[in-house]
Amino acid sequence: MKMLSTKHLLGIKELSKEDIELIHETALSFKDVINRPIKKVATLRDITIANIFFENSTRTRLSFELAEKRLSADVVNFSSSSSSVKKGETLLDTINNILAMKVDMIVIRHASVGVPHFLANRINANIINAGDGTHEHPTQALLDTFTIRQKFGKVEGIKVAIVGDILHSRVALSNVFALKKLGAEVMVCGPKTLIPMHYKMLGVEICHDINFALSWCDVANVLRIQLERQESAFFPSLREYSQYFGINSKMIKNLEKKITILHPGPINRGVEINSDVADSDQALILEQVENGVAIRMAILYLLASQNKL
Repeated sequence: MKMLSTKHLLGIKELSKEDIELIHETALSFKDVINRPIKKVATLRDITIANIFFENSTRTRLSFELAEKRLSADVVNFSSSSSSVKKGETLLDTINNILAMKVDMIVIRHASVGVPHFLANRINANIINAGDGTHEHPTQALLDTFTIRQKFGKVEGIKVAIVGDILHSRVALSNVFALKKLGAEVMVCGPKTLIPMHYKMLGVEICHDINFALSWCDVANVLRIQLERQESAFFPSLREYSQYFGINSKMIKNLEKKITILHPGPINRGVEINSDVADSDQALILEQVENGVAIRMAILYLLASQNKL
C-alpha cells in the first residue's frame, strides 16, 4: 500500500507531488462510497477524532465531520466559545486534556498562523490543518485541484487564475503550492493592495485586469473579500471592487472560450461574483463541496493507516 510521506497534514508546502496524487487517487474511491445508497465504511471504526475549531466554519467543519462519520470514526466536536480557553487555559493544555481522553487525530482551525505546526512538534497525534490564519488551507487546495482533475482529466498544463483577496486568503497560498506542484500555470488577479509582493517569488503571474485574467485562464478560482481579516481599507468600497473585479455573465459570454468557475465559499453574491455566474453550468461550486468530503475521507484514511503499521 502506498503511504503519505508525512504523519500530519500541516500544509501543501510540506507535501510532495506524489502525496497529492495519492490523496487524489484515494479520494476517487471514496467518492464512489459517498454516492452509493449506503454511504458508510468501517475503515476508521477504532479511531477517535477531535474537530477543534477556534474560528467560525460551516463547509469545512461539516465536511470533516461527515468524512469522519462516513469512515465510522468516533467524533468529538470542540467549540472555543464554550471552552476553558475563555477562562485562561493555554492552547497546549486544552489539546493535551483532549488527548488524555484517548483521541487519535486532531483537526484544527485557528486564527493564528503556525498553530498546527506548533502542535505537531509537541503532541503525539495526527494533526490536520483546517486553516491557520492567513497561511494555509491544505484540504481546500486538495479538493480544488481534485475538482480540476475530474473536469479536465489532468491538472498539468491547465491555466488557473486565482481572483480576489489574495492578501488575506489561506486558500490562495495553498492553491498556488498545489497547482504548481502538479504542473499547472497560475495567475493571481486582484487590486494591487490585495496581492502581496512575495507572490512574485512563487512562480505565478500577477495581473490587475480581470478581463485579461478571464481570457487567459481555463479555470477561474474566485475568492471572497475577507473583511473580517482587514484592519484597514484596501479599496474604496465593495461597490467599486465589484465594478472592477466582480465577475458577471456578460464578461463570461464575451470570452472566446468556455471557462470553469470555482469558489471555495462562502459566496458574497453581487460582490466578487454574480448569481448568474455562480449558478451557471460553468460553475463547479457544489461539486467542490461534494469533492471536499471525498478528499477529507482520503486524508483521514491515509493518515490513520500509518498508525496501524
